[in-house]
Amino acid sequence: MSLSNKLTPPTDKETLNNRLPPIVLPTSSTAGVSASHNKLLKYRRFKEQQKTLNQIVIDRALKDYKATMEEKYQRVPTLPEPELPSTMNSEQKKRRTNYLFMKKCVESNPVVPIQQQWLTSMLTLVPQSLMEGKDREFLVEELLDEVTKDFEMSMKRCVVRSVLVKPDVKGLEDEKEGPLPISPLGLDFSRPWHNSFIQARSQILTNLHILHPTLKILLDIGYTTFSKLLIVDLSNVSLKGPIDCESLKNDVSLNCSKTEEKLLNTWYPRVVNLFTRKEALEGVKSDKVDSFYNCVATLMSNQLKELLRRTVEAYVKLFDPEDKRWLPLFKMELTFDDEKMEFYPNFQDLEEAILFIVTRIGQTLQNVQTVHSWLAGGPTAVTLDTELADHVIAWASSTLKRAIQANLEGPKEHFERYVERYGWLVDGTADTRIESFEAEEHNFDEYTAFIDEFLSLAKEIMSLPLLAHFPMVRLDCDDLKQGLTDKAKSFANILMERIVANHREENEKICKEFETIKERALKVPETTEEMMEMIAYVEKAKTTGIQALLIKIQECERRMNYLLDVFIFAPEDLALNATVLLWPQKINPIFDEHDDVIEQSKRKGESELLAKREKLILELERQTRCMEEFTEFSELDRMQQYVTDMRALQKRIQEAEETVAFINKEETLFKWELTEYPVLESLKVNIEPYQKLFVLILKWQRTEKRWMDGAFLDLNGESMETEVDDFFREIYKMLKLFQQKQKKAELEKKKTLHRRAIVEEKLEEEKKENRTIIMCSSIMGQIKDFKENIPTVTILCNPGIRTRHWQQMSDIIGYDLTPDSGTTLRKVLKQNLAPYLEQFETISVGASKEFSLEKAMHAMMEIWESVSFHTSIYRETGVSILSAVDEIQTILDDQIVKTQTMRGSPFIKPFEKEIKTVQILPPYCNMDLS
Repeated sequence: MSLSNKLTPPTDKETLNNRLPPIVLPTSSTAGVSASHNKLLKYRRFKEQQKTLNQIVIDRALKDYKATMEEKYQRVPTLPEPELPSTMNSEQKKRRTNYLFMKKCVESNPVVPIQQQWLTSMLTLVPQSLMEGKDREFLVEELLDEVTKDFEMSMKRCVVRSVLVKPDVKGLEDEKEGPLPISPLGLDFSRPWHNSFIQARSQILTNLHILHPTLKILLDIGYTTFSKLLIVDLSNVSLKGPIDCESLKNDVSLNCSKTEEKLLNTWYPRVVNLFTRKEALEGVKSDKVDSFYNCVATLMSNQLKELLRRTVEAYVKLFDPEDKRWLPLFKMELTFDDEKMEFYPNFQDLEEAILFIVTRIGQTLQNVQTVHSWLAGGPTAVTLDTELADHVIAWASSTLKRAIQANLEGPKEHFERYVERYGWLVDGTADTRIESFEAEEHNFDEYTAFIDEFLSLAKEIMSLPLLAHFPMVRLDCDDLKQGLTDKAKSFANILMERIVANHREENEKICKEFETIKERALKVPETTEEMMEMIAYVEKAKTTGIQALLIKIQECERRMNYLLDVFIFAPEDLALNATVLLWPQKINPIFDEHDDVIEQSKRKGESELLAKREKLILELERQTRCMEEFTEFSELDRMQQYVTDMRALQKRIQEAEETVAFINKEETLFKWELTEYPVLESLKVNIEPYQKLFVLILKWQRTEKRWMDGAFLDLNGESMETEVDDFFREIYKMLKLFQQKQKKAELEKKKTLHRRAIVEEKLEEEKKENRTIIMCSSIMGQIKDFKENIPTVTILCNPGIRTRHWQQMSDIIGYDLTPDSGTTLRKVLKQNLAPYLEQFETISVGASKEFSLEKAMHAMMEIWESVSFHTSIYRETGVSILSAVDEIQTILDDQIVKTQTMRGSPFIKPFEKEIKTVQILPPYCNMDLS
């Protein structure tokens, strides 16, 4: 055994094998039978079926996959391989690249350098004075290096132009190398030049007047006069201190005028005197005099121009940025005007003033007369050309502008600091903040904090320096400081005005509340309700109201302590403040006086209430007596008066109800026991039946009169019959109501009264009952009598009756029965038509039926007025045919049936002609609409 086997403990199986004897294995035949037996035991039919199914699924999937792939390859043809270019460079790019490469190779070849003797020859042509000085030596070296580089570059370009030809391709547009010229450019020495040289030399000797002795003297005079002279000398202007622009302009103009006058009085007379001598024109040919004087004019012009140029240069030199000792010092102010912060004078005005000096210098000596013109003495004077060159003026202007811009940077920055820190006061930001702040709700402390912000800002602005010093500007900030300070204070004042207004408004409210308390406390109440409200109001004012006002007064005092330090109150505001503070002391005597007023008003109100109660009892007794009189009303002719009396009594009962409500309300306020008035309720119940009866009888009387005496033809029997039945029914109900009421009263009195009294009361009640019931019975009799006339109205007031019908009825009765505008029912009844009503009824029934047929016929005719026939194009024939005829056909069929029925009626005779003339098409006729 190995070491591992020794160290590993034996398992249970090994231990068992060690204890039991070895097992003898079976022979080979027995092993074969055992293996077959094991296979049989392990066999499962389910597993065999599952394996078969899996194989079938795999075979079908492979078959479908092959079919799909074959279909795919047949559907999508194989694309040919793309043809790639042989190279990625186009022909133009290759030519351009080849040219640039060859050019670089050519330029890299060495070239012949410039010869030293050429450079030396160049230097000999330059004046020695221009090359002296250290800076000039460096400048000469730089110029020689530049010449050398230009020579080498030119040589390389010449080689390239002689060797290469630039191709005409895209990308070489900026290349300047082209082919060399055919022949060299230069002077043409093929012709002789000696004679022309001699001729030119002769002309120079004849026309070159500058070498004349007189002109030499003129040059000396000019040098002596102008060498140390300037038109205006401003070198000492800085020593005068700050100056304003207008003063400088005036001084310069004055100096220029003086200098010009001085030259015209000294220099110019000397020049004129020089040319008045005899020897002045010695050696000048007569035909060259004008040329000589032109030379004189040119020389004088150059001298004066040089003087003006030196003056301008000297003035411009004052603004040298490297040397600021001579820089003029200008006065400028920061101003605050029209809500704007700005310079005065502004930068443009300062620049114009500085440039004005250059302009003024250029305007000097512009009217100097030429010597020739002065000597000739002609009417027209010719002046010298002494105008400064444009490039001098342009140089001076640009140099001065740069200097001005550079020297104004400091003032501009100083101004920007003001704008940055305080610009919000004038650019609308402060206004917007204040508007937003005032639009919102803020308390007093927030307002004071905002006000203190502006006041602190005003103090900060006033503490800033008054003057700001810069190399060219002395800036005075006093006006801007004062303006910004006033602006900040104005914003603070706006807020203070707001809180003062709020403070004043709050004080007025406090005073108003105290005045209201005083007014209501001392007012004599007119009603008990008003007195009770006043008592409750004063009690509340003594407790919560006064305490709230005291708190408001304390807050008012705190506001005053602040405002007295920063705001000056008007006298009326001071008086208002004093009134607010003194109100708590004045209110207590008012409350004592109020108690006395209430006590007096209470005693007066109680006595008035007792008087009203007594008065109401008397009024109810009178109304009861009036009510008892209604039982005696029985005259039908006075029914209108009965209704009027009834309404008057109802109005008095309503007033009594209002008085009862008022008395009960007063009793509630005085905390008395409420008084009841059953008599009033009894009156309201008893008067209602009489009110209904009298109104109903009056309505019947008016309706009967309208029917009897109104227009006869306007009557309608059916509606009259309905209204008559309604009147009869209502009167019958009222009759039964009064009968039941009478019986109920008898039963109640039988229980409480003696027999004798019952008999007397019964007799009396029978009298009363008879009057009311007799009146109801009388009205019912009238209604029954009138109802007998309704058949006559129904027969004669038929809307279908026409003139022919009235003629028939007139023939029956023997005279004209046709009604007119004056015919009434009363007149018709007087004619005693009862014996003829049966015959009239037959005519009226026929008229009704004829009327219904007439209406039906006209209705059918009106239907066709709104019917429209529509046509449409039949297919592509262009022929129009009727369309949408179903509804028309339905109407047509319906009216055909109706017409045939109407023609068969025995009552169609009056309209037989009209019904026969109606043209109705048969249902399916052929219509030619072409």
